[in-house]
Order: sequence, then C-alpha cells, then structure tokens
Amino acid sequence: MKRKIIKIDAEKCNGCGLCADACHEGAIGMREGKAVLLREDYCDGLGDCLPACPVGAISFEEREALAYDEEAVRLAQLRKQAFSLPCGCPGTESREIRHAQACEEKEEIPAVSRLSQWPVQIKLAPVNAPYFNGADLLIAADCTAYAYGSFHNDFIKGRITLIGCPKLDDVDYTDKLTEIIGNNDIKSVTVVRMQVPCCGGIENAVKNALRNSGRSIPVQVVTVSTDGRIV
Repeated sequence: MKRKIIKIDAEKCNGCGLCADACHEGAIGMREGKAVLLREDYCDGLGDCLPACPVGAISFEEREALAYDEEAVRLAQLRKQAFSLPCGCPGTESREIRHAQACEEKEEIPAVSRLSQWPVQIKLAPVNAPYFNGADLLIAADCTAYAYGSFHNDFIKGRITLIGCPKLDDVDYTDKLTEIIGNNDIKSVTVVRMQVPCCGGIENAVKNALRNSGRSIPVQVVTVSTDGRIV
C-alpha cells in the first residue's frame, strides 16, 4: 500500500540515537553508527522522531510500504518491557549472554594488561602529556572493554587509551578532545563504541573534535554488540 512513512538521510545523520529513543514503536534502530528504519510495519507515520533529530535528518515521504501493524508493535513492546530496566534505554536491556566454553584441557594463559598510561577517563586526562606525542589514540565507551573479550590485545595494545560514557557522565567530551587532538601530535584515532544509541554521543564528540581542531587525522569507528561481537 502507498502511505506516509519516515525517511532517514544517512548523510545528515550524526549517530546520536535520539530518534531511536523517541520511536516508541521500535521502528528505528542503529546500524554502523547511523539511524535506520528497521521495520516499515512498526512505523505509524506520526513522526515522534522528527523533533528529536538535532540535524534534520528525518523527513516524511509517501511511498509503497507495509501497512502499520499495531498488534505486532504491541507484542514487541510487551516483550521488551519484560526484559528491560526502568530507565527505558535500549542499552539497559536485561538478558543472559552465553558464550562457547573453552576446552577444559587447554591450559589457561594469564591475560596481560596492555594499558600504557594513566589516567584513562576522558574527564581526568590532561590535555598535554608526553605520551600523546606521536600516539595512536583509542577513545572507547567504557562498556566496550567488558563486552569484547580481547579488548586489551586488539585495541589497547600500542595505543593511548581514553574512556568515557556520555550517558553516565552527562557531558559533551567535544571541547576536551579538541584540546587533546589540537595540542598534541596525534597520529590516528580509533573509536570503539557499543551498539546502543547513547554511544553515538562519544562517536559524535570525536568527529566534532577532529573537525574543530582542524587536524586531518585518520579515524576508525568500531562498533561492539552487547554480546561481544564486532558489527
């Protein structure tokens, strides 16, 4: 059927995830740091997500689309409520994660820390330090180290590490990161974030800091799922 439905401009989307939070039906989600329409039949076409977008990346279009399925949305919401904590953030969804067990006969090798500096919290880090000069910088959401098993070897090793949580810190890291990147000889930046909407804040802060600093530095964004996979 032809009906009014939302359209998301991927070029404009900054990955903040506010639209996903605003969509009570669950039609919008995050993929590779961008908002996407996950389910046409979950979109009621009323546009609660439009005013939530700070960059105007969402609009209406009229096209062939699946009809809005109110019953499917209701059942999905009931399932979500059964496994969610009161604050309502998708990042707090409660569920058990089962991983394949290592072979019992295989000898366990003690893990070695790859951390090369302290402090690691973005809020506590100095804006100038000798270890920043010539550094490959890792800026990570703090949950990523718990979710991804080989975090030290795959991400911390060989990098200077800064961590934070834009949701819990309730702060925009842009100014602090702009000073760090602008005042030091940073060679590259790797951002590791979780696959939850609130983590868009740390990715967005890094991109804004790079732009504000006027530096042309290679940047890589890696997204980790809540069950520990790179997506």
